[in-house]
Amino acid sequence: MLEIEVGNPANVDVTEKVTFLIDSGAVYSVVPTPILKKLGIKPLTEQEFQLADGTKVVRKKGIALFRYGERVGGADVIFGQEGDHKLLGALTLEALGLVLDPLKRELRPLPMVLAALT
Repeated sequence: MLEIEVGNPANVDVTEKVTFLIDSGAVYSVVPTPILKKLGIKPLTEQEFQLADGTKVVRKKGIALFRYGERVGGADVIFGQEGDHKLLGALTLEALGLVLDPLKRELRPLPMVLAALT
């Protein structure tokens, strides 16, 4: 479990602390809809997902700001519904410059590589 601040990219000074389950197998992070609405984050689209039992569900998707200490990044966010877990997904971890070490079960800085033309 990890506590992260979630905010609206259009108003970065207002955030809500959310305790997430880190799921490096999840692509997107899931935040409860009431929190996203309170922050003024609006859905941009809908996307279909498949649950572990094969059931398909549709969820709204938008963009949120995530802050963990001095690290700040923006990533897609899923509008969680009742019964959905608050998940911190791989794209959010990457946006924060972090990666999950599955053996030690801890976050580590993600080596940042910038390709440049010489």
